[in-house]
Amino acid sequence: MGLQRIVRVRFLAFLGSVVLGLVAGVKVFAEEIGRTVILLGHSCIWLARPPFRYHEFVKQIDFVGSQSIFLIVITGLFTGMVICLQGYIGMHRFGAESLVGATAALSLARELGPVLSALMLIARVGSAMTAELGSMRNTQQIDALSSMAVDPIQYLVVPRMVAATLSSPALALVFGFSGMVGAYVVGIWYLGMDAGLFMDGVRYYLTIDDVGHGLVKSVVFGLLISLVACYQGFYVTGGARGVGIATTKGVVASSVLVLVSDYIMTSLMFGGR
Repeated sequence: MGLQRIVRVRFLAFLGSVVLGLVAGVKVFAEEIGRTVILLGHSCIWLARPPFRYHEFVKQIDFVGSQSIFLIVITGLFTGMVICLQGYIGMHRFGAESLVGATAALSLARELGPVLSALMLIARVGSAMTAELGSMRNTQQIDALSSMAVDPIQYLVVPRMVAATLSSPALALVFGFSGMVGAYVVGIWYLGMDAGLFMDGVRYYLTIDDVGHGLVKSVVFGLLISLVACYQGFYVTGGARGVGIATTKGVVASSVLVLVSDYIMTSLMFGGR
């Protein structure tokens, strides 16, 4: 009986520690969600109030958009090549090679263009934003802005969020165009497909709504990426190690949010088709 009582007590203690850990985790998660929403609200308020920091905005547009084009082009090019190659291998079994072009176009416009370009932005831009703002927090540059009567959210966060939100759909278009170039090169020059059938499928099945829905996704992705990155960097603690932890958390959280929101938006946009 004594042994059984000890086992029961230890089991209850273990169960209690698990429950307390879950409660603490939910509390921390709720607090972070709340602070993120508050940061978004403050950013929207400062966006509607002058002055808008155009100089910082142009710098961020260059960093987020212009300097990401090469990465997006290379990624999109090889993604289109793989889609065409795999699509041809699968559809050749059913004699549906003429649909390879349409499949590549729809995949790039609806899903792969917005999602993969967003993941590339997370890797390159989101991590850099978090590390930069975190370093500024650790070196008290953010506190210095406040002491000079400059709101750090208006000066640092708003230009980054606007630049990422506007650049993301443009980069998704570049990704999609590069992917179609790659698919065309592989399909026509490597697989020997008929160029007319390839392009006819694209023109017949790809509509402006498909492109528009993909761009809407990209706008949401850009906002989520910049919001999470700015939040993690703006409220970083713990010195250099804290910056590394915040950068990792920002990349992971942004990637998960992009994939989850992609499913939600896809179900809303294309669920009935």
